Amino acid sequence: MAYDKIIKNCWVFNSFLKQFIFTDVAIKDGKFALIADDIHDDEASIINGNKRYMIPGLIDIHMHIESSMSIPSRFADAVLPHGTTTVVADPHEIANVVGKEGILFFLSQQTPLDIFYGIPSSVPATNPDLETTGGIIGVEEVKSLLDDPRIVCLGEVMNFHDVCYDKASLSSKIIAQCKKQRWQMPLEGHCPKISQQQLQEFLFQGISADHTQQTAKSVYEKISNGMFLEIQRKSMIPEVIDCLIANNFYEYFCFVTDDVMADKLREGHLNQLVALAIKMGMPKEMAIYCASFTPARRMHMEDRGAIAPGRIADFILLDDVNDFKIAEVYKRGTEVSKLPKTPVPSIPDSYRQTLKCMKADASMFKLKANGHEALCNIMAIEPHSTFTAHQQRWLKIKDGIIQREDLCLLTVFERYGKNGNIAHGLVANAFKQKGAMATSWAHDHHNVLVLGNDEEDMVIAQNELLKMQGGFVVVKDHQIIARCSLEIGGIVSSCEISKLGHDLEMVRTALQQLGYEHDNEIMSISTLSLLVSPALKISDKGLILTKEQKIIKLVEETR
Repeated sequence: MAYDKIIKNCWVFNSFLKQFIFTDVAIKDGKFALIADDIHDDEASIINGNKRYMIPGLIDIHMHIESSMSIPSRFADAVLPHGTTTVVADPHEIANVVGKEGILFFLSQQTPLDIFYGIPSSVPATNPDLETTGGIIGVEEVKSLLDDPRIVCLGEVMNFHDVCYDKASLSSKIIAQCKKQRWQMPLEGHCPKISQQQLQEFLFQGISADHTQQTAKSVYEKISNGMFLEIQRKSMIPEVIDCLIANNFYEYFCFVTDDVMADKLREGHLNQLVALAIKMGMPKEMAIYCASFTPARRMHMEDRGAIAPGRIADFILLDDVNDFKIAEVYKRGTEVSKLPKTPVPSIPDSYRQTLKCMKADASMFKLKANGHEALCNIMAIEPHSTFTAHQQRWLKIKDGIIQREDLCLLTVFERYGKNGNIAHGLVANAFKQKGAMATSWAHDHHNVLVLGNDEEDMVIAQNELLKMQGGFVVVKDHQIIARCSLEIGGIVSSCEISKLGHDLEMVRTALQQLGYEHDNEIMSISTLSLLVSPALKISDKGLILTKEQKIIKLVEETR
């Protein structure tokens, strides 16, 4: 056989032996053809590996392109240099805004990065009684999407309550259709703080993976019950990594990014998690194995994930394996730096005018009540997660207005022009300085969210956001101090990651100037509207107890 390319003198990672072997690798037609010592072919292009480490391209099987706030074509150009060569994206954010058409818009974009997709299982994340969305993915949409070979899984099933206890629910019907039409297809799950009998009831439905925040206890329980775990950055704490290592759980998990925003994407992607795992004590061979081979196997991708004959020639050359220092990345045998930039598709005009809610005025941000005091339900932000705690506090009423004290007001405006709903919540542990933020990037319903402690600043932020037709606006002292435009559906942009990342970094810095303290300022605010994440969240319909999937009043009682 004549070869196109030969990589010589490398320490090549053998995924089946889980060890490095010093050898040569030949490539033919974009696939690995031969792994052997001293390969010769006078017609082949020769790459001298110079004793570097050669590993398979990284595979990220649980992520959301919309979290980069970009479109697939821009995302591809950003992640390939970091060594990610295949992803499985769950497009439920764009589906929540514009329905199935948004998924097809993503699918239509051809990129050198191999992008497979999961069918969004939860659009809306709960049901129309609890939140208003722009689109709904039902059984008929699922049927047609399952015919596309780029669909490789059912995206994260989030509504635990409906799946386990309501066979007539949309989520249950979608799962049933997937089992009928593609019975071997993986069903991905989202089950934070679900354990014991409830966990087993979730698994009984056929949902066999979870990517949410883990503890050592949850890792052991879920894996021992047959669940595959997808470990993202917020789960990479010493107790979790030690549990994975001590119990030799390498066959039962992989690393995933879930959400990497544009400003952070400039620095790295899945490669950063592999480097961190090695730094935390995981053997380098196993960290690489769990970012290439186990994710490929989970998604039944037998054509990648290893450097072996017949597999796609996606690989990375590392200068230093312990520091995971990338020298070169190759996609189907071609160096990524030599690939042309991915063309940006035409954006439908209808995607650019999607914020249809009313402009705010100061009166909308006053909480009216009778009496002297009000017992209020409060969302307390937790500084190291996207969870909130449900608290109650008596607040004074003055001149018929509830006094917020040190709390921020969180107001959600229905943005799709369907009902004009406005809902209010109170938030603890938010801004310490006077100011406001408005965004249309509000998981998962993506209605307009305004958070602040100054009514005039909140008005300025909301009005500017509507003018921009989506993104982020931060206001302090009645002046806009940061903005980031997301002109497509109010949740993504077609501009380059470098520009988008810069603008988003300015938003993050502005939030810090308002005294907001969190590991991920932007994600923690946006997930105040995520109705499947513990414990108290908000939609345009009101405050939601997420485990019970129940609407509660902001004011419990007055006196």
